[in-house]
Amino acid sequence: MKKPKKKDNKATYVAVGVGILIVSVVIFYYYSADQARNRGEYFGNSLKSIQDDLKQTQTEFYSKKKMLEEESITKEEFLEYTDTHIQNIQDVLKRYNDLVPPQSFAPSLKLFVLSTQKQLESDQLLIEWIRTNDTSNKVRSDLLLQESFENEIAALDSFNKAKNRSN
Repeated sequence: MKKPKKKDNKATYVAVGVGILIVSVVIFYYYSADQARNRGEYFGNSLKSIQDDLKQTQTEFYSKKKMLEEESITKEEFLEYTDTHIQNIQDVLKRYNDLVPPQSFAPSLKLFVLSTQKQLESDQLLIEWIRTNDTSNKVRSDLLLQESFENEIAALDSFNKAKNRSN
């Protein structure tokens, strides 16, 4: 009778070991999924903050441009402000480098960066047009602005698709 008890004990230990392993794997899976969700949420919030700051910077820039058109400020005042504006956009671009996107969001981040780079180039050409009155700068600025919007729309679409896949 003792031999069957040893087999029963071994079987019990194996069953307990397998049970512990299964529970451990399940806990690890849910923990990993939770951590991925937290990283994704943090990335999304950080990206939103950058995009909000970019929008605020652009709103201020176009407000100053409107003031110039309405002659509320002089051309010189506007051009003085543009140095700050360009620096602000460059600072926004640097902030993208600090983001660590989940793999599924990496393509949308690249598109957001590209959109911002084109926005910066467009603004620089617009400023040059105001400075020199060279219409070719204005035309190129408008084209880059359109490309920037297209990249931003593609980035938002890519971001939303990645977000829906992760939910």
